[in-house]
Amino acid sequence: MQPLTKRINTLSSDVQKAIGQLQLEDKQQTIDSLQAELAQPEIWNNPGTAQSKSKQLAGLNSQVEPWMTLRAQIDDIDELMELGDDELLPEFERQIVAMETEYSKLKQALLFSREYDERDAILRITSGVGGTDAQDFAEMLERMYLRWADKSGYDTKNIERSTGDEAGIKTSVIEISGAYSYGKLRSENGVHRLVRLSPFNSDNLRQTSFALVEILPQMDTPDEVALDEKDLKIDVYRAGGHGGQSVNTTDSAVRVTHLPTGIVVAIQNERSQTQNKETALSILRSKLTQLRLEQHADSIDELRAGESASWGSQIRNYVLHPYTMVKDTRTKYEDRDVQSVLDGKIDGFIEAYLESTD
Repeated sequence: MQPLTKRINTLSSDVQKAIGQLQLEDKQQTIDSLQAELAQPEIWNNPGTAQSKSKQLAGLNSQVEPWMTLRAQIDDIDELMELGDDELLPEFERQIVAMETEYSKLKQALLFSREYDERDAILRITSGVGGTDAQDFAEMLERMYLRWADKSGYDTKNIERSTGDEAGIKTSVIEISGAYSYGKLRSENGVHRLVRLSPFNSDNLRQTSFALVEILPQMDTPDEVALDEKDLKIDVYRAGGHGGQSVNTTDSAVRVTHLPTGIVVAIQNERSQTQNKETALSILRSKLTQLRLEQHADSIDELRAGESASWGSQIRNYVLHPYTMVKDTRTKYEDRDVQSVLDGKIDGFIEAYLESTD
């Protein structure tokens, strides 16, 4: 019984230390406060506020509940072991192994200690140099991240998508919701490079193409990033389309330019000009926050134009010819099963990056 007692005591100590490090007791208080607010009927008079708080509550619960459940299980088995029933040793051993396994999974959250790591993520993919091949590559990356999100149990929502004339996509903006989704995906921020035999030219020549992946922290409310009206240039124009009944024939597309930094966000997916403007401003706040993190600035007032990592930071190579391999240029982590990576198997790259920056 003594070896098992030592293991359960060690596990209990590790879990309690993690709960403190992740400030889960404070988050539980926030959960209790949000639940009390959402229980009041009048809050639903403002659906936007209510939905925002509901989303915040769900996110906090996904972080707190697994740890609190594990701690309760440890306390329960510790009490049973104090009874000293040797006949239950095999069952104690089984349960402790299961709890140790669960702790190994959960403790990855300890890597997410940076500002906004707990937030949902905005994924923005833009095709770069390489013409149709680059647009096709951008769509391959879009599919890769959607598959990863699905396997990880995350929810996704398409915010904006512009298709290429021949194939692929020009841009895609996706909201990815789930515990630490920004913390996990920030490893993907940068330029991705594809080398392959092009399927889009008659000679099937080797082609190098690029796509930019931006990972932005979701800003929950407008007051988190205050925008000065004099810093904004807002243009309204007619949304584009490929024809058919779904073409937007009104001037509802919105382009917002942040004059101090030169950041431009254009949204046309919604039929309502107001909705497009709100979405564009929300993404602008996220982009300004990401830029502030990159520049280590204390506020957006200190941001400098033209100093985002953007196209200057190549982070990963996807090589399909003359050999097959995906390799991260920062951590040197590599995977020769390119198809599995493109099918969403990117956790190895994410974990290698998190461990290298811990």
